[in-house]
Amino acid sequence: MQNEVFYYDNKYPKYFAIATTLWGVVGMLLGVIAAFQMVFPILNFSDWMPYLSFGRLRPVHTNAVIFAFVGNGIFTAIYYSLPRLLKTEMWSKKFSAIHFWGWQLIIVLAAVTLLMGFTTGKEYAELEWPIDILITLIWVVFGINMFGTILTRRERHLYVAIWFFIASWVTVAMLHITNSMELPISLFKSYSVFAGVQDALVQWWYGHNAVAFFLTTPYLGLMYYFLPKAADRPVYSYRLSIVHFWSLIFIYIWAGPHHLLYTALPEWAQSLGAAFSIMLILPSWGGMLNGLFTLRGAWDKVREDPVLKFMVVAVTCYGMATFEGPMLSLKNVNAISHYSDWTVAHVHIGALGWNGFLTFGMLYWLFPRMFNTTLYSKKLASMHFWIGTLGIILYAIPMYWSAFRSYFMMKAFTPSGQLEYQFMDIVQTIVPFYLIRAIGGTIFLIGVIVMVYNLIKTAKQGNFIESERAEAPPLAKQYVAPSNSIWHSVIERKPLLLLVLSLIVVAIGGLIELVPTFLVKENIPHLASVKPYTPLELHGRDLYIKEGCYTCHSQMIRPFRYEITRYGEYSKAGEFVYDHPFQWGSKRTGPDLARIGGKYNDSWHFNHMLDPRSMAPGSIMPSYPHMFEDEIDKASTMSKIHAMRKLGVPYPENYESQCVSDLEKQAKGITDKLRTENKIDIPSDREIIALIAYLQRLGTDTKLKK
Repeated sequence: MQNEVFYYDNKYPKYFAIATTLWGVVGMLLGVIAAFQMVFPILNFSDWMPYLSFGRLRPVHTNAVIFAFVGNGIFTAIYYSLPRLLKTEMWSKKFSAIHFWGWQLIIVLAAVTLLMGFTTGKEYAELEWPIDILITLIWVVFGINMFGTILTRRERHLYVAIWFFIASWVTVAMLHITNSMELPISLFKSYSVFAGVQDALVQWWYGHNAVAFFLTTPYLGLMYYFLPKAADRPVYSYRLSIVHFWSLIFIYIWAGPHHLLYTALPEWAQSLGAAFSIMLILPSWGGMLNGLFTLRGAWDKVREDPVLKFMVVAVTCYGMATFEGPMLSLKNVNAISHYSDWTVAHVHIGALGWNGFLTFGMLYWLFPRMFNTTLYSKKLASMHFWIGTLGIILYAIPMYWSAFRSYFMMKAFTPSGQLEYQFMDIVQTIVPFYLIRAIGGTIFLIGVIVMVYNLIKTAKQGNFIESERAEAPPLAKQYVAPSNSIWHSVIERKPLLLLVLSLIVVAIGGLIELVPTFLVKENIPHLASVKPYTPLELHGRDLYIKEGCYTCHSQMIRPFRYEITRYGEYSKAGEFVYDHPFQWGSKRTGPDLARIGGKYNDSWHFNHMLDPRSMAPGSIMPSYPHMFEDEIDKASTMSKIHAMRKLGVPYPENYESQCVSDLEKQAKGITDKLRTENKIDIPSDREIIALIAYLQRLGTDTKLKK
């Protein structure tokens, strides 16, 4: 059979690689700025630029690292490896262009809208509905291009890396569509169709598996292609890769509820998530060992080659993170880790070590081949390796230390049964750890800048190969399986079957966890005392979300003695039935706010938002002076009430006609009280009044009357 000549297109792998490095620097720089803001609140620039406050900057940082840096790294790997594994060209250059420029547009829109305060308030899914739709469209374009390439291949069997790429694509689509179900009320404002406990479960089903199927499974595909290439050795075990793939994608999808242990989530869902999280150790470590054992007999090369150094540490960090994750799902361990800096350390071992180092190794291997040259400087690459390793250590260790220190201080009681430490006492003791963390992040960023310089010099000394000639025989119509082939080879020859089976495998866990929570009313009993938010309180809640208050404050009191003593009665599922979206939080840099209503008077909240340190000396919270100047968007009030009614919130019939007057009446009551009791004079249409109304409402529905 005569070979067919074709050409590998290096143009889009190059574009995605450049975008990876660019957004990597931007995302990590934003992370460094956010880290220093937690040490020096003045760096929030609140007095003249509210767009750069921590609450708005933090989701920009996480989205930039996850979807810009890692996302472009995934596409670099796929657009380079897929044609070579299948011995064909990418199906459509036009689709490649639409995918590349569409994804970069999404990143820019995400940064701009999040800095402006347009957010859904759902972690890793903060982008508003028009951008969600754009993400869906670009993801479909990417999928069509990928499957078009697979279906026009010249290689019958699909290599293991492609299994992971297919499963990642279909699962991310499922997760994104489900968690992005929202009811728009304007161009950049919507409410989640889910509420309270249901919204929390859907969000962390998505949130955990965004980590699984965006930060993990496609990077395992990357590992299975680039690690053997860099080591010039075959993958250690084909059979182990089969077990690794199917067990990982089946088990991972169940583990989301371990983010909600000791919360108002039904106990059965918590236990189910924890059980499957423990099982995750086996497939995760199967993948790690398959990667490390691939290097058997090549350890001398590892000592000399910076590419392999990065990849070995990356796979090791993957093993560490995927051991630690299941351990954090044990309830006694989660009691310490949840809402603490332990989780921050855990995710950054994965982000900096696994995703970061594996990406760096890929780029160092890829650039010389695309530019037909050698790496400009192995010494600089090795220096980057050691700088990056030091940065990870200086980042992670202080966060672990901070977590344990704050936990033991939080739960400390005096002999007389009183809490030994106030919240601000604890914050002040961990600020030095935040400083070391910020320094570690800065060192890691310096290493990335060294890499960018090295890659630019590598490109300049070579000549870019835009089209790489190749040849292979066409795909035979009749296929005879080798005598030693196993059952799985049938699936490997049929990409659509692999796609459907992957979807079924990942959908099982999601359906079993989500459906009962929605259909069985006993899971979320309603409390008669819980009423809908007033129009003014609803505006205040939206402002709370807009400013990113959920990034530092939780609204979920767990059933521990020290939390109940510090914050009030533990939280119940029925309290949150009108919360679109939920606001349980995932980190406590500030105290829990679930029972903050009535704890302080209105003037305390007024002054605290204007200058936090005037009311809480030592606070690292930014100030919000713009809220004292900006007016409440009364024009949107009717739309908000109407949307909430559609979502099942029981406002009175035709309440839209009087909601604005009720808002003004409640606002006037707050300003009159501020004026008469505290001599504070401020117009009643300012945003701070709405925020005060919301904060004073929190927890009051369920307070016991004396």
